[in-house]
Amino acid sequence: MQSAITEKMKQAVAGTLSEHLGFELISTDNGRITAAFEVQRHHLAPNGYLHAASIIMLADSCCGVGCMLHLPEGAQSFTTIEIKSNHLGTARDGRVECEAIPVHKGRQTQVWDATVTAAGKTIALFRCTQMILWPKA
Repeated sequence: MQSAITEKMKQAVAGTLSEHLGFELISTDNGRITAAFEVQRHHLAPNGYLHAASIIMLADSCCGVGCMLHLPEGAQSFTTIEIKSNHLGTARDGRVECEAIPVHKGRQTQVWDATVTAAGKTIALFRCTQMILWPKA
């Protein structure tokens, strides 16, 4: 069942910025969303280190997939209303991984936390708040 859900989410990512930047959805098991990307030149800032926006794309995409999978019944979609990202390290190559977990899954908002790692070290902590969108009456 989980692999079918993961495949459905992979299809949702197809053609988006996340896919363009190499977002690879790994798992959607037990409310935890995991994803990664292999560092390429386009992930780097001009100084040769991982661009903060690349990390934010990975974490925000993980949290977004999680929100999509946990929308309340009848909800139409969601939109991100706030993000907070603390960058603790960086990378120049290799694989960057992320795990997102729900902190709050309400009818009006969801809050997700994500941890981004590279070479086994935490390089960013991320919190995302999403507003649940309901069909207009």
